[in-house]
Amino acid sequence: MMISYRNWGGWAAFLVLALYLSSCGTKRVAMTYSPQPPQAEPVMPAADTGAGTATTSAEETEKECEPEVHPTVRNADPDTWLGHIQQQLDSLCHSAIGETSQMGIYIYDLTSQQPVYSYNAWHRMRPASCEKLVTSITLLDHPYGLRPLATEVIATGQLAEGVLEGNLYLSGDMDPLLTRACLDSLATALHQAGIDSVAGQLCELMPPYEVLPYGWGWCWDDDYGPLAAHLLDGMEGIQTGWTEALTQAGIALQSERVAEVNQREGQTIMAFRIEHNIDDVLEPVLKKSDNICAECLFHRLTALAGKKETARDQAVEVIDSLLLRLGLNPKDYLIADGSGLSLYNYVTPHMLVTLLNHAHHTESIRQHLVPCLPIAGVDGTLKRRMTGTAAQGNVRAKTGTVEGVSSLSGYLTAANGHLFSFSIINQGVARTRTGQNFQDAVCLLLCE
Repeated sequence: MMISYRNWGGWAAFLVLALYLSSCGTKRVAMTYSPQPPQAEPVMPAADTGAGTATTSAEETEKECEPEVHPTVRNADPDTWLGHIQQQLDSLCHSAIGETSQMGIYIYDLTSQQPVYSYNAWHRMRPASCEKLVTSITLLDHPYGLRPLATEVIATGQLAEGVLEGNLYLSGDMDPLLTRACLDSLATALHQAGIDSVAGQLCELMPPYEVLPYGWGWCWDDDYGPLAAHLLDGMEGIQTGWTEALTQAGIALQSERVAEVNQREGQTIMAFRIEHNIDDVLEPVLKKSDNICAECLFHRLTALAGKKETARDQAVEVIDSLLLRLGLNPKDYLIADGSGLSLYNYVTPHMLVTLLNHAHHTESIRQHLVPCLPIAGVDGTLKRRMTGTAAQGNVRAKTGTVEGVSSLSGYLTAANGHLFSFSIINQGVARTRTGQNFQDAVCLLLCE
């Protein structure tokens, strides 16, 4: 987390402020000063698709996307290690679990650059939390994807004898790691900079897209949300927390009501911001499968799209652009949310492996994604799985669980020394553990 400072009223306030540092419970705090006022544009720059990032209309997509060619998986010699593994995987897929549920598997050898096993790999299935891989990889692929999530407070108007004759604006990037302690730091920084009271309005600056309280297709009894443009401790309620933080910092308020506005008015005289790196958010998304953090990254894709449409449509447009670049047809899939909570999500094991392969071959993605994946028998949602086996400490993969669906997608080093990517989706299972046992068996076959 980083807190930075901009003040155009003079150096005196800055020198006082420099004595005040607060980490908000994080490891590092930095404070910077700039003699130039900020631009009127939002904190996040308008979308720049960057080199190689496609922006294609729906009509062009329909014309350009040909039926996907399915890579052929060659059967290896039965006397070889791979041939034996393929036979064992066939036996697993045709065991009792296949009589009562559906499954899809795709395994790719990243070392030899060829698919090694496929079973219903192009069947559309519900990914559960493996959907978080789609969100995370797409965000990391974008030129602006690594920019920190920021929350900013901006004072406008004039400051005379401690009274802010203007408005105080709060805006941000839907940071799920923003806490009450962070708001306290921002409020104290304002007070240290010379603001004793606010004569104008308290304003919450809204994004140019609508943030719906619940994701498309979330079940009525899902214990998540509601979502909001600005979150406090991962939940709505920042308006109350903001007024309380200001009052506690010793700043008198003419009005404690926070107005939602779409743009700023008046000249900016000072601004403070708190930032969290993408890795700080990505870790709970993948290690702990945190749904709210994933939805915040999904909305981050919305901000990168740079258009005034519904939040989901904008985020999906960015995902579709990446799928097109990777040779996939976006019309073959349905992206409903960023977390996988929605039962409207439909992907394929092949699509997930294609994204994993792209992440592996792109260092700027790999170095942020792989360290955040759960490790079998070690941490995250895989901490209690595959312990005491050759897969422990080897398999790095995202888990997925919703009612009737269990999934696992990621990487492992096979017994032949090659690096594999894989995706396994079990759908229609009566018990989650049934799917997990099947996935663990597949990983053990490859690792032992």
